[in-house]
Amino acid sequence: MTPSVHVVRVFPAGPGGGNPAPIMIDADGVADTDMRALARQHGHESGFVLPAPPGSGCDHALRFWVPNHEMSMCGHATVGAAWLLDRLGGLDGDEVVFHTRSGPVTARLTGPADDRTVEIDQPPGRVDPVDDGVVPSILAALGLTADQLAPHPIRNAATSRVKTLVPVVTPSVLDGLRPDFARLTEVCDLLGSTGLYPYVPSDPDNQVFDARQFPRSSGYPEDAATGIAAAALSFGLLEAGLVARDDRPIRVRQGRAMGRPSEIVLRFAVRDGGIDGVWLGGRVEL
Repeated sequence: MTPSVHVVRVFPAGPGGGNPAPIMIDADGVADTDMRALARQHGHESGFVLPAPPGSGCDHALRFWVPNHEMSMCGHATVGAAWLLDRLGGLDGDEVVFHTRSGPVTARLTGPADDRTVEIDQPPGRVDPVDDGVVPSILAALGLTADQLAPHPIRNAATSRVKTLVPVVTPSVLDGLRPDFARLTEVCDLLGSTGLYPYVPSDPDNQVFDARQFPRSSGYPEDAATGIAAAALSFGLLEAGLVARDDRPIRVRQGRAMGRPSEIVLRFAVRDGGIDGVWLGGRVEL
């Protein structure tokens, strides 16, 4: 069988919005070089659906490539793969478990057949301080001045890949960022981070935030929607006291400065009074 490739747009929130993700179904036997070539051809993070390893307890395996390398986990490509399998009749029910290199990931689908929403789970996040000595380099990489930082600490956070959360004062400062990408790569190496994720509370009472994602070394300068970064952000916001310790939705808007408006919806998984992880998801379109 010839593998089929479908390009989906994940987390769209307006015309032209969402993060494009090429998804290859039936990718068993496809060489790593061909997976990377597909990601390079499209210029986006790409997902490849394969049979699950025997004994894994998963329904499918899922691998992820960006133009420059393979990744252990990609949130929007996982959401897109679950949606696409459902659309093509490849799921038995409303839940699918993927084997990924960062561990098993569960996807849940809700809503009518013509407007399905997908959520995927992520484990509890960790949030770590950033050395004050690196802050000037972060500012230089993003083209920020010290007075454009909001009064919350810069933090590294992760549910799978480490992202550096940089709070800024206003949406206009966020939209006006023009990073120096050579410096950005250097500072990410200093931080042990896979990308800088500047953000701003745009409607704090309703837990709405705007963000942009500048990856360290993916082969493109910016993401329109980044589920893994948004999941990391949710735990940084929790530590900073900017979101409630419950399952009310947290909305992270991204892509506006690129002309690709997107929205990721997150909900903490609350169990026995504690936070047991986070669900992230949203809409998908072909």
